[in-house]
Amino acid sequence: MTDVENRYNKALDYLYSFVDYSLKHSSELAKADFNLDRMFALMESLGNPQNQYPIIHVAGTKGKGSVSALCAAGLQVAGYQVGLYTSPHLLDYCERIEVNGAPILHEQLVELVEEIKPHVAKIEKLTTFEITTALAFMAFAKYGVNAAVFEVGLGGRLDATNIVTPKVSVITSLSYDHTAVLGDTLTLISGEKAGIIKQGVPVVSSPQKDEALAVLERVAKLKNAELTLVGRDVKFELLESSLEGQEFRIQNSEFRIPLLGSHQVENAATAYTALKASGIPISDEQIQKGFSQVKWPARFEVVRRDPPVIFDSAHNQDSFEKLSETLEEYFPGKKVILIFGASEDKNILGMFTALMPKIQKIIITRADHPRALEVEQIQQLANQAGAASEAVTPVKSALARALELSSKNGSIVLSAGSMFVTAEVMKEWNKKSTG
Repeated sequence: MTDVENRYNKALDYLYSFVDYSLKHSSELAKADFNLDRMFALMESLGNPQNQYPIIHVAGTKGKGSVSALCAAGLQVAGYQVGLYTSPHLLDYCERIEVNGAPILHEQLVELVEEIKPHVAKIEKLTTFEITTALAFMAFAKYGVNAAVFEVGLGGRLDATNIVTPKVSVITSLSYDHTAVLGDTLTLISGEKAGIIKQGVPVVSSPQKDEALAVLERVAKLKNAELTLVGRDVKFELLESSLEGQEFRIQNSEFRIPLLGSHQVENAATAYTALKASGIPISDEQIQKGFSQVKWPARFEVVRRDPPVIFDSAHNQDSFEKLSETLEEYFPGKKVILIFGASEDKNILGMFTALMPKIQKIIITRADHPRALEVEQIQQLANQAGAASEAVTPVKSALARALELSSKNGSIVLSAGSMFVTAEVMKEWNKKSTG
């Protein structure tokens, strides 16, 4: 192992030595001490680098990563030095902090971690996510970023990213997820997400269910923040869709994206509206070019067409319903062999039910992750849903089994349900493809 890799692994060990709520069970998450005081104190100690560049702040249940990636792609074409902060990562920790479409280098993360250590030492109870968020704020100031997009980690109101005063606050599609922490009604969840709305800062929202919209409208009014609702105030329509990508119209301009599924057109309309509302100078032509070049892996990513192999990051009932629609659109009538694992706070039965008409078999596996559910528990839920299933661990063997079954009848191999499982499937697939 090279010296840099050695120091990089030590930097990751340092980050993971703090409380990492992404690895905790939902019962612990529910009683976690989330507040922004620690984060404000840390940023103050660092000289508030987050105030050095304009920020687009994105919350939501589904689509927030895609909207963030689309905004960043548009800004990059417009000539900005663009910072993009997202989570979780798929294959490498540095993917969370990108500058101009590329993750920061391992040695850059090492330098940043060394720089932040004395500041972290002064503040008690900081979490892994808070420190990583601070590293992103620092990195973007250090590497000359002049436009940044920050995706919220969890919720909004008490999320570590919520210390910013952005140019625009964006709220993508809201549905049920992380209910133990955010609440078990759409009103409660929307209240948490609406926590990113700031006094006098414009808000852009994707189309929402009435219950969620009512909350956003109330909070926006309270904060004197102008709310633009995509679909109502900004009209969009799909023109054409194939495996090559999608063409659509927003207001009077035509766009093309390589991302598949009708929800991605909604995400693109949201990103377009956010860029326009941000006040950061950018033209429709620059947005068009940026959108056409966007890369956002594991979002209905078709890595082989025949028989199809698809990586997806759907991990709640709502996104599984969208996934089912997208499968029917691009592969009508085709059955699916689903490689599936999930963390314990998910509505797994709801996910299976949403995809049920398409499922030929579920290959149940378990990612190398402390929150991953045991395969036996998932198998009971598959039985309840009336789906044929078998348990295959580790993930490498699950992929091999799914490919073997698919080779017999041409069914789709689909990995979804957990970002962690999909990330491991992708790793194995990349090894097979390059090996």
